[in-house]
Amino acid sequence: MPDENKVTIKVNDNGSLRVTGQVDLVDAEGNLFEHKDSFSLCRCGASGNKPFCDGTHKSVGFESAPRANQA
Repeated sequence: MPDENKVTIKVNDNGSLRVTGQVDLVDAEGNLFEHKDSFSLCRCGASGNKPFCDGTHKSVGFESAPRANQA
C-alpha cells in the first residue's frame, strides 16, 4: 500500500520533473503556487508557464535522461 504522505518526484527522460503527493510549491518570496496533487515542473527552461512544464521540451530538443546510481 503506497504511503499517502510520501511525495515522489520522477525525473522523466528528456522531459519534466513529475511531482506526485501533497507538497507546497513556493516562489522566492514564499508565495504558494496553486497546483494539483500531481504536476510537472519544467527542466528545460523553455516553458512559457514556468515553473510548470508546458511540453515545450519536445520542440526545443531537450535531452536528459539521468539514472540514479545503483549500489
